[in-house]
Amino acid sequence: MASITYSSPRTVEEIYKDFANRRSALVRALTFDVDEFYSRCDPEKENLCLYGHPNESWEVALPAEEVPPELPEPALGINFARDGMKRKDWLSLVAVHSDCWLLSVAFYFGARLNANERKRLFSHINEMPTLFEVVSERKPNKDKSNMDSGSKSRNSTKRSSDALGRSTPRSYGDSYGEEEEDEHSETLCGSCGGNYNADEFWIGCDVCERWFHGKCVKITPAKAESIKQYKCPSCNSKRSR
Repeated sequence: MASITYSSPRTVEEIYKDFANRRSALVRALTFDVDEFYSRCDPEKENLCLYGHPNESWEVALPAEEVPPELPEPALGINFARDGMKRKDWLSLVAVHSDCWLLSVAFYFGARLNANERKRLFSHINEMPTLFEVVSERKPNKDKSNMDSGSKSRNSTKRSSDALGRSTPRSYGDSYGEEEEDEHSETLCGSCGGNYNADEFWIGCDVCERWFHGKCVKITPAKAESIKQYKCPSCNSKRSR
């Protein structure tokens, strides 16, 4: 692995920021950059690890040569299982290992924190969905099934009038109020995995029906107005292949 030097975070806020940035990098590797990630994990190569860095970049590389390593190592040999499993199952397995690594790094940095600080750190971390939940779409599926079996407001919001594929929960916040907030409380961004927030602009994909922060897919409210049918980056790339 290339040598990358960072200052060690010390406070709860610094450690959480480090965790969030590393997690964001891994989410990208396992979702938006998944084809590139999959191709780099060639089973013919030596034992490989997936690293998420504090600058939000990811890397597939051999384990660090230092003994002991500067940080806890992620799971070794993730590439060996690649061709023996279904792709989605393999990605879920890598996600589980990566979740464990993220926690181990955070609590490696947090070893000097007191009990209350560690509790606060874990509370911050636990508010975000795990990589496994993001990759396996466990919560989005649950949310989608609730909408299909009961209320249609989420789909009708997305497709009301002629605003196909561009309307977002935020656009209708004033009319729905707290009920809308509760309805979308388990909605996760298909890019970063972050929870729904009524104060942010969201857009729904008309193909996979996942929701995204506008900033994560680089869509502004103004740009959304000119989109008749929105396709997320993942669905666009599938279409082009």
